[in-house]
Amino acid sequence: MSLIDGKAIAAENREKTAKRVAEFIEKYGRAPKLTVIRVGNDQASIVYVRNKKTACEAAGMLSEVIEMPEETEESFLLAKIAELNADDTVDGILVQLPLPRHISERAVIKAISPEKDVDCFHPQNAGLIFNLEEATFLPCTPAGVMELLHHENVKISGKNAVVVGRSNIVGKPVALLLLSENATVTVCHSRTENLAEVTRSADILVSAVGKAGFITADMVKEGAVVIDVGINRDANGKLCGDVDFNEVAKKASLITPVPGGVGPMTITMLLSNTVNAAFAAEERKKQK
Repeated sequence: MSLIDGKAIAAENREKTAKRVAEFIEKYGRAPKLTVIRVGNDQASIVYVRNKKTACEAAGMLSEVIEMPEETEESFLLAKIAELNADDTVDGILVQLPLPRHISERAVIKAISPEKDVDCFHPQNAGLIFNLEEATFLPCTPAGVMELLHHENVKISGKNAVVVGRSNIVGKPVALLLLSENATVTVCHSRTENLAEVTRSADILVSAVGKAGFITADMVKEGAVVIDVGINRDANGKLCGDVDFNEVAKKASLITPVPGGVGPMTITMLLSNTVNAAFAAEERKKQK
């Protein structure tokens, strides 16, 4: 078994992004800017937003965090998004999820300009995963998964890939990205029958179900590449993934840990998307 070191791979990618930021600043006389809106006091969100701000600033980018109280009305949030859409100094807009129950996530996601949707949640950007040549952005976590596979020189074409989880944020897009690189892809979910039988067919197994220890050793083929996207807490409150790491690691050829696997790549790809948005914005200015 070899460990896929997401922290080290993320650090390499962030160095590349920092160089792109420096090139952008030299060419256009400004730094790319990401604006993050956080509504409410979800503790995990507070940590995630802080980490995003730190990563942006380390790469030489501008980072703005707009904090709104839990009782913020949806109309007020949508008005702020419209304001940011029209602000030429803002390249990327991200509204941290989850939102308070009285605010529609769907409405908020659709309100963000596709050109500034660096999370790649807008229906227009999500649809472009079917036509990657036209896509400015890729969803951050799925793109991070693919970057890990590429860095480790994992052969994808012709291999059986099984994705456990069908969310719009991870499961579905990562399946499409694997398919775009000629893997034979199976997507499993809560109604999949004989799940272990299906997962044992995987040369590449991606788990994104959000259940601690869900993937056990008997569900994994000898020599498989295992990518654990899950972020959970075990019975002792310790951070863990979907995979029973200690046992599955004995069978896997490559495996990501939690923490330190996919997680660092998500913010890394967010930074890259923001720089892509900034370059695209300047190109649009030239065409006007």
